Amino acid sequence: MTIHSVLPFYICHMIFHEILMKWFQGHSRSFPWRENTNPYNVWISEIILQQTRAAQGLPYYKKFVKNFPNLHSLAEACQDDILKLWEGLGYYSRAINLHATAIKIMNDYGGNFPNDYQEIRKLKGIGDYTASAIASICFGQKHAVVDGNVFRVLSRIFGIDTPIDTYKAKKVFKRKSTQLMMDANPGEYNQALMEFGALQCKPKRPICKNCIFINDCIAFNFNKVNDLPVKTKKINIKTRFFNYIVIINEQNKTILEKRTAKGIWRNLYQFPLIEELNSSKKINDSSLKKLLSKYGIDGNYYIEKWNEKPIIHKLTHQHLKIDFWILKTVKSKKLNIEWSKIDLYPMPKALQNFKENFFIN
Repeated sequence: MTIHSVLPFYICHMIFHEILMKWFQGHSRSFPWRENTNPYNVWISEIILQQTRAAQGLPYYKKFVKNFPNLHSLAEACQDDILKLWEGLGYYSRAINLHATAIKIMNDYGGNFPNDYQEIRKLKGIGDYTASAIASICFGQKHAVVDGNVFRVLSRIFGIDTPIDTYKAKKVFKRKSTQLMMDANPGEYNQALMEFGALQCKPKRPICKNCIFINDCIAFNFNKVNDLPVKTKKINIKTRFFNYIVIINEQNKTILEKRTAKGIWRNLYQFPLIEELNSSKKINDSSLKKLLSKYGIDGNYYIEKWNEKPIIHKLTHQHLKIDFWILKTVKSKKLNIEWSKIDLYPMPKALQNFKENFFIN
């Protein structure tokens, strides 16, 4: 059901399209990925901008295309180098999938980015949204994108109260956006709709007073702006307790582990980790003994907690409470990384922050 079914006014699709495109001509932001319709550049930008604001993603995009200007250079790159460039952006599986997809395009498509929605959709790490963006912007195909901005704009203007966190929502909003899309310049329409959501119809404090759709917006006229879009599900947040053991010997050498298991931060590096069921002023003795044995450290060591209170690192579905423990030992043959060189290894943001604030005495 939609609220607009009870309204005497309801903006027609063609007028909506015309008003939106006129607004976009005067308000579109200048970004390097909008300078051309090269599918490689559009693809990189769309992946970077997933779960990321444009202002935050822009320096990463510039850095990424400078180091990997085309499919060939990305396919030939070392994954650690890719992850290092991605460091701090989060959702690292995106970078891993970029690398895998570049290799596949080079091997299976002769180095040419596929130009059909269905073929693009088959590539690793590319869902309906990204495939629609590339197909419409780069190849002029009529495929509507649906992201958070689109959900918000269409639900408010047209009074669509289908919960956006349900399976049905994507179909409802994609169908609606497709109806609003004209045959000419579908890519520009997609960009305009997302831009309007980012700049005008914002999640909080939308700029309603000078909105181009103020007379037609159902949410505004029915005082429903804060109620739309509708969400029904609450995200279950899991709390985890991480203890990083920063081992340093007299030669200022340390050890890093590579996270290889599925889950957060896969293929990134970290200090040896002991995960506990709760936060504690003392590390579990058996867990610590096991770790010391693994790295050949005998009883000649000193350990102390670095941070007074747990450092809270918030992810989408997890909150990490992190403690860093500095363990100094005389020697260990397994400590093979010079402290001055640990910046060469891609690490999660929480560990980057630690590196920046920790100084060896």
